[in-house]
Amino acid sequence: MPETIAKSVLHNFLGHAAEWYKLTIVLFLIMNPIVLVVLGPFVAGWLLVGEFIFCLAMALRCYPLQPGGLLAIEAVVLGMTSPETIYHETEANFAVILLLIFMVAGIFFLKDLLLFIFTKLLIRVRSKIMLSLLFSFVAAVLSAFLDALTVTAVIITVAAGLYGVYHKVTSGKGFDDDHDHADDSGIGAETRQDLDQYRGFLRNLMMHGAVGTALGGVCTLVGEPQNLLIGEIAGWEFGEFFVRMSPVSIPVLFVGMLTCVAVEKFKILGYGVQLPRAARRILEEYDRREDAKRTNRQRASLGVQLLVVMFLIVALAFHWAEVGLIGLAVIVLATAFTGIVEEHRLGHAFEEALPFTALLVVFFAIVAVIHDQHLFQPVIEWVFSLEQESQVPVFFMANGILSAISDNVFVATVYINEVFQAFEAGTITREHFEQLTIAINTGTNIPSVATPNGQAAFLFLLTSSLAPLIRLSYGRMVLLALPYTITMTITGLLATIYIL
Repeated sequence: MPETIAKSVLHNFLGHAAEWYKLTIVLFLIMNPIVLVVLGPFVAGWLLVGEFIFCLAMALRCYPLQPGGLLAIEAVVLGMTSPETIYHETEANFAVILLLIFMVAGIFFLKDLLLFIFTKLLIRVRSKIMLSLLFSFVAAVLSAFLDALTVTAVIITVAAGLYGVYHKVTSGKGFDDDHDHADDSGIGAETRQDLDQYRGFLRNLMMHGAVGTALGGVCTLVGEPQNLLIGEIAGWEFGEFFVRMSPVSIPVLFVGMLTCVAVEKFKILGYGVQLPRAARRILEEYDRREDAKRTNRQRASLGVQLLVVMFLIVALAFHWAEVGLIGLAVIVLATAFTGIVEEHRLGHAFEEALPFTALLVVFFAIVAVIHDQHLFQPVIEWVFSLEQESQVPVFFMANGILSAISDNVFVATVYINEVFQAFEAGTITREHFEQLTIAINTGTNIPSVATPNGQAAFLFLLTSSLAPLIRLSYGRMVLLALPYTITMTITGLLATIYIL
């Protein structure tokens, strides 16, 4: 018997998501206008933020763009924000959008070189602790001079390539065969345990790398988008910015590296997963086979990619242009000299970034609600009501908590503008202004690793095509970040109290 139109609509709504999830989203949409009328826009605004975080947490069940987008559209319809405010928030983050569109696509065309390098790295570095430290430290150094999202795009590309090689072979196919990496039907029962272990191994490395981007990103003027804004308002150039942040950022960096060693050595909260022997054998065979069959054209292609990587590093380090524009240059250079000129081959490079770019704009709509409904205002007023000697550590924690809830760029923008206004009005001294500025920057960068929505790089990892392959859910990401969150936040807080 054919289903009714009503059932067909429900079946189509949010696709293959579970029925309970669909009903929950419908309940949110029904509840929001009621709460707005009964309890007012402030409560309704916080409820909307909680609902959006729920959508992010359920990212493996349903990509957050559609349910989050429905909530954002409803917020506009209910008057909780306006299209103008959303456009303003999006325009303010245009550099990040350009980065996602072009830089992530640019990294796609460097994947052969990245897979070549990191396959050899995995084969030669047999100590999991050393490998984890390497991932975290290299990500930190690169993020300090490049950009956290760019570095995250690199490690996602690497992990996806390594996962694809292993999954293809364990599914009974050759290295050159076409394969759906999300399809486990070809995996036998005897290799299922190895596959789960390999996923855990890659999850560990990805989280070490992601946290590394935060450790390095806090240190320099170009490490995170909000750093540029803070440095501009404070009048700090690259060198001075690094020196100003170092009383907090350097101790946090060392503690972050020690935490990396500790969680691996003592197998804390899912860390310490070793590379399965079967996976190592497959990667070794893949490496030998690729070396043996590599043609002169392929060697030339790797050489071009290496030169493009060098161009990328230098261009970003000296900030020759906005990151997104450098990414566009990478696309042109990496494709023009490797023979990739067909439109359909170019199109695949944009598949990873564009859904996340759309999701980020939806996220800006939620940030617009926070802005228009002044959801953070009570916290700001409370912090300024404290004695000056207490404000620096409290600013650090307040910025960290709010960044973990919403977005560190938005929180930094709100707080630095409030502090600068207080300084211009003569309410605080220049010295106190600088201390609060350091607390704002480190607060928005360090404790925000607690949740994927705290940092754009973490959110990008969570919503990437890699996350479902290695079973990296919102909850698991929070759990894996927890040891870092605790140690890095405590270190940063103590530094604001005793060193600043």
